[in-house]
Amino acid sequence: MIHVYLDDYRACPKGFVPARTVDECLLLLQECEVDVLSLDYDLGWGQPNGMDLVRTMASAGLFPKRIYLHTSSEAGRQQMFQMLYASKPEHVRLTNGPMPPGLLAEISETVQE
Repeated sequence: MIHVYLDDYRACPKGFVPARTVDECLLLLQECEVDVLSLDYDLGWGQPNGMDLVRTMASAGLFPKRIYLHTSSEAGRQQMFQMLYASKPEHVRLTNGPMPPGLLAEISETVQE
């Protein structure tokens, strides 16, 4: 089981697999069992964004166990949250905001050095 952090700019938290593009994130969702997925909206000029990922996740039924939205784009966060909320399976936990510090600490502690 892995944790995935989709962001083209920010540093990836310890214990997470970085995905810098929508395609990288989709590949991880298709090939791995994902526990925590943290999403950014803006992924670079002219590049697919977080909403493009969410649309594909919804249409393909590709969902992790937990989803957080760490984007600084308020409009993007609301769009992603609304589509995820409407399409996610009941067992998927969706949070309309970033991961809490306690969860980040818990995940980083599980990493083998």
